[in-house]
Amino acid sequence: MSSPQQDRTASAVPAVQHVIPSYLDSTHLGPWGNYLQQVDRVAPYLGSLSRWIETLKRPKRILIVDCPIELDNGTVMHFEGYRVQHNMSRGPGKGGVRYHQDVTLSEVMALSAWMSVKNAAVNVPYGGAKGGIRVDPRTLSRGELERLTRRYTSEIGIIIGPNTDIPAPDVNTNEQIMAWMMDTYSMNQGQTATGVVTGKPISLGGSLGRKEATGRGVFVVGSEAARRIGFDIEGARIAVQGFGNVGGIAARLFQEAGAKVVAVQDHTGSLYKSSGINAAALLEHVAKHGGVGGFEGADPISKDEFWTIESDILIPAALEGQITEENAPKIKTKIVVEGANGPTTTAADDILHDKGILVIPDVVANAGGVTVSYFEWVQDFSSFFWTEDEINQRLERVMREAFAAVWQVASEHSVSVRTAAFIVACTRILQAREMRGLYP
Repeated sequence: MSSPQQDRTASAVPAVQHVIPSYLDSTHLGPWGNYLQQVDRVAPYLGSLSRWIETLKRPKRILIVDCPIELDNGTVMHFEGYRVQHNMSRGPGKGGVRYHQDVTLSEVMALSAWMSVKNAAVNVPYGGAKGGIRVDPRTLSRGELERLTRRYTSEIGIIIGPNTDIPAPDVNTNEQIMAWMMDTYSMNQGQTATGVVTGKPISLGGSLGRKEATGRGVFVVGSEAARRIGFDIEGARIAVQGFGNVGGIAARLFQEAGAKVVAVQDHTGSLYKSSGINAAALLEHVAKHGGVGGFEGADPISKDEFWTIESDILIPAALEGQITEENAPKIKTKIVVEGANGPTTTAADDILHDKGILVIPDVVANAGGVTVSYFEWVQDFSSFFWTEDEINQRLERVMREAFAAVWQVASEHSVSVRTAAFIVACTRILQAREMRGLYP
């Protein structure tokens, strides 16, 4: 594969003047601006399909909802919610719902677009969608959280459904949230609709292996990338930012494969241990205490120092925009495997590429979750459920085949793996758009 300069030169088309929607701040586009830059880089490789490229830059549908609930103390509080359907040319919308106090429309738009690309990159028959509520769920009681979830589900119920748009867990949401969403939608429909969400409890039609799927996909792709550039996972040093359902599971799997987890960071603290942190013990600590802070099996380090730790594989698995122009020059690793959505800014991407660091983009690396969500959806429709071994085997096959296809395109066009993933995905999306035509 070529240098990043070649990648940028190949995409050096005349400066694109994007038509910015009136509801966004054109001087600060946030994550949506990052996504637009990624699309611009793929434009020269789309051939005749480039006439449809504006399709990728405009979400199909945006729903903003007000979610009032009565708090336990009797007061009424209003929360802002979103559901964005980016592109559904290839199938129903698919994407998670996150609960976070800093959720913005720009963020949800970008996340929905990355879902379109991700689903196409691994070739599952979905379009991209995403949802969110501006709330810190830690400030709500369980009852308040349930009321908020049910109100939000009722408000977005006009555009979701098993054949139209299927939500799933994301940041600060889990199988209990999905159970409430499924029940609310089902009650409003007058019939049980297990396929309206994925990531549900097993007892309600959830799939074995779904909880670990994203982290497992990160492990599979990270291992494949290591093999491609010629180093062994045995003894490899792993650094993980975010130690939840993605980063924690990936860390445990790498450790089981013989790697050492040398550094970990989340919102509660940063840890380092050169001989390796016990990932299983740390997962238990996080389950009890809500974060890695206070874990006695490693030494605490500063937030900034985490990015300077030398590793072989770095896994950003927290929120978007974590690897920036400021910390990218400090990073010392061989491979970055993006467990989170959009964790690397475009400018930071170029810095890492200049340093010779291989970046495996989110749209491939963390696609294990949506892949097993697809398996769950299929199982719900057929009412026939697979074993966990079957699910893991199918997941690993899908991830390896997707990675191999993207790697080949990167080699053929001498571009970064991220641009190659966008070439594969955007070609599939726009081919579907072209074949379907415009209606009416």
